[in-house]
Amino acid sequence: MKFASDNWAGVPPRIAEALMAHSGGQASAYGTSDLDRKIEATFNEIFECEVGVFFVGTGTAANSLALAACGKAGGVALCHDEAHVAEDEGGAPEFLSSGNRLRRMPGKLGKIDPEGLEPAFEKFRLRGVHHGRPVAVTISQATEIGTVYSVEEIAAIAEISHGEGLPVHMDGARFANALVTLGVTPAEMTWKAGVDIVSFGGTKNGCWCAEALLCFKPELVEDFAYLRKRTGHLFSKSRFIAAQFDAYFRDGLWLELARHANAMAQELAGVVENSANSRLAWPVQANQVYAVMNRDRAAAMLEAGAAFHEWPRPAAHRDVTGKGEGLYRLVTNFSTESAEIEAFAALLNR
Repeated sequence: MKFASDNWAGVPPRIAEALMAHSGGQASAYGTSDLDRKIEATFNEIFECEVGVFFVGTGTAANSLALAACGKAGGVALCHDEAHVAEDEGGAPEFLSSGNRLRRMPGKLGKIDPEGLEPAFEKFRLRGVHHGRPVAVTISQATEIGTVYSVEEIAAIAEISHGEGLPVHMDGARFANALVTLGVTPAEMTWKAGVDIVSFGGTKNGCWCAEALLCFKPELVEDFAYLRKRTGHLFSKSRFIAAQFDAYFRDGLWLELARHANAMAQELAGVVENSANSRLAWPVQANQVYAVMNRDRAAAMLEAGAAFHEWPRPAAHRDVTGKGEGLYRLVTNFSTESAEIEAFAALLNR
């Protein structure tokens, strides 16, 4: 009944085996090995274009470097109210961009409302140097509350952002989960919809420690290389990140893992929805389930061995809970089993 986080999960055997297979022998360092080059080519195939690929070890590094590359003096990146870059990166995006700020934007279901972007840009234009200047728009896919932007929603945000001359960044910590939900290609969910930079996450979907910063704007590629080195995120033995991605992509494993996690989330959502003791806060679209439960019952379930977290109510959904109730996040992963969900259901309905 471990639904605290997909970061709690281990790694699938094929990824562990790949690390062992590449653990011996000699390979050139700092991203120059044959395996590194192979995976860069694989990313090009998956995204149907030439893309700048930069391996890093954490999602925080990927997101922060992405926004740092867009930074300018007085820079402001626009994000959603509950965006991970604003809530859970400990100030890293601001620090690595030499003080650029984050401006939070409202929107229901964890998604930026495109209609709110133009008024925000107008305010910057009117205030001038005193207010700073926009440098990027960043979205999370899937969002911090488990919802997914449609391709049309991404394109609408990108069109407005590009009209202001701004790049669009996608925090794809749960990229694969969102992709299989939409049933589109990686290209359709990113650059074909107007996304310029992607933080491509593998860790939450079964990798040990593998993230990649992807850049579809050639003019930013050189900056990424130097930013990554300057901030200490250039791995010398990067073949071990490449080895994880090698197994991750082979035979569609990454999509298989995400489909399983999403399917388990739907199964868990059914338990929450059909219980007299809980309800869904909003529809489940990826591998995160947000449930409303009585706080005393939730505490008893945690005491009995279930693992999940109470979650702050989003700004646009303050009324989601009633008296004595809390909002709780439950996350499934590639290793979640139906037996865990059955045990959770028995505990919930006891």
